[in-house]
Amino acid sequence: MGRQYESDPDAKAKRLNRESLHTFGRLLKYVRPYRKQMIFSITLLLFSTLLGLVLPLVVQNLVDVVLIDKNLTRLNQLAIGLFVVFILQALFSFGHRLTLAFVGEKVIATIRVQIYTHLQSLSLKYFADHRTGEVVSRLTNDVSLLQTAVTDNMVALLRQAITLVGAAVLLFWLNWRLTLIILTGIPIISLTMVALGRQIRKAAKAVQDALAEAANVVEETVSGIRIVKSFVREAHEIGRFSARVNDTYEAAMWRAKIGAVLGPIIGFMAFASITLTLWFGSIEVIEGRLSAGGLVAYLVYTMMVAAPIASLAGLYAQFQSALGATERLFELLDTVPDIADRPDATVLPPVAGRVAFDEVDFDYVTAVPILKQVSFVAEPGQVVALVGPSGAGKSTLVNLIPRFYDVGNGRILIDGCDVREVTVQSLRRQIGIVPQETILFSDTVLENIRYGNLEATQAEIEAAARAANAHDFIINDLPDGYQTMVGERGVKLSGGQRQRVAIARAILKDPRILILDEATSSLDSESESLVQEALERLMNGRTSFVIAHRLSTVINADWVLVLDQGRVVEQGTHSQLLQNPDGLYYRLYQMQFSTSGDWRSEIDLSN
Repeated sequence: MGRQYESDPDAKAKRLNRESLHTFGRLLKYVRPYRKQMIFSITLLLFSTLLGLVLPLVVQNLVDVVLIDKNLTRLNQLAIGLFVVFILQALFSFGHRLTLAFVGEKVIATIRVQIYTHLQSLSLKYFADHRTGEVVSRLTNDVSLLQTAVTDNMVALLRQAITLVGAAVLLFWLNWRLTLIILTGIPIISLTMVALGRQIRKAAKAVQDALAEAANVVEETVSGIRIVKSFVREAHEIGRFSARVNDTYEAAMWRAKIGAVLGPIIGFMAFASITLTLWFGSIEVIEGRLSAGGLVAYLVYTMMVAAPIASLAGLYAQFQSALGATERLFELLDTVPDIADRPDATVLPPVAGRVAFDEVDFDYVTAVPILKQVSFVAEPGQVVALVGPSGAGKSTLVNLIPRFYDVGNGRILIDGCDVREVTVQSLRRQIGIVPQETILFSDTVLENIRYGNLEATQAEIEAAARAANAHDFIINDLPDGYQTMVGERGVKLSGGQRQRVAIARAILKDPRILILDEATSSLDSESESLVQEALERLMNGRTSFVIAHRLSTVINADWVLVLDQGRVVEQGTHSQLLQNPDGLYYRLYQMQFSTSGDWRSEIDLSN
């Protein structure tokens, strides 16, 4: 039935019209808080436009009275009157434009903040399913297109509409017979605009989608520029970007072709009315039903009607483009967060750090489970090492603890509280994470550490840096100490320095539960020693889950979870697990640990 509905052109057109009205209605809700300013702005616009409609009447008076009677006194009166009218019109126009710009910028700022706020509420699944460039494009390109429509096009649209209505009323007043003849073209113009407007909106949405694809290529290339250059793939990336730009070009040309059809049609219809005015108007003058001045005034009013109608085609096209961008924005705002607080969620009180998995199943998208019947208990203060082949589910398991994803079946309990029954913020405030890939923000070292606790003092930040073995290199090696800018993603720091800053950030947060993904393979021995010492301080007294790469971490752990194909196939201490010669842990130990002392060449954390 759904396909039949879509194949019906009339039904599809009605649906698109309803969607347009719905989108426009939602957009107007953002204007509602500023309705007083809007009423004031529209009132000023009304006065300004109506004053502009005085000019043709003055021209009529000039032809019928001043020129025929050669009345200089009347001419001076008309000149002074027009001067006053134009001054008032300029003042009203200034007030109207400024007020409407205020409303437009406020609306756009509100939408930007709302979109960004909503993005922050979305789960990791959304960002896994949507590329970074696409998300950024919606915040930049789509909002910019909407901003132009709200702040610039809205002004022109309102002015043209008032001019059109006002001039049409005066046309009827001057000569209703002639006006009825001219207005016969209005239905044709309206139907053309509606029919092509739907196509313009679809084309505009296609342009924004193509721009998002291009933005995504740029984001991927810039963030992975070292890989691009090391593999000498500059030409390949240029080709990818050029292809996306070509897609944008084709979508834009589709939109331009529709606009190219719409503009001339509307322009022809509008200015054909001027020809009709001259023809039928002259007949009216000849037959004595209209004065010469009246014909001149009527002609000016006809142009006042024709110009808005002609420009309405462009404005309508731009407005439809803005609606296409707005639909994309509302699609984002309508995305329901996968992870959200339940209505009866409670605040998780300060915890001791007992973590229990009770027969947990999990899958990302498909029905194929990533984790299957996972059960274990981590007591407060224990260090739990996770080992297993790549793809075994180690990263997935630790991502469930701070509720980045929800379990499919089973429960995760922290101090006996189901993580789904407490507020997300109160849960995550008590969990610290040090990822394998250290992420720093493009800010100072001080602010990157302070990110762990925004209320921390300078002394507390320095204490955390000392505990992370970071204070000495910050003071001695960085040009501006704690005020040194680290660059995007911390590129101005070495790998070991970035890790120690990240550890200091986690120490400053002082969580009861810690999730750590060891990443020491790229460090020299001195940096690795400093990082490991800092990590041991960080884990001290905290329930810690470590995706282990180093043999010493596994040996020193209080508990070891061995994962394979989404299941915990073994668990126990290092010594206990070695007692089972048929177990996976024993086999991996014999293959790797006993020879290299390093888990990394066999166990890859790429899942």
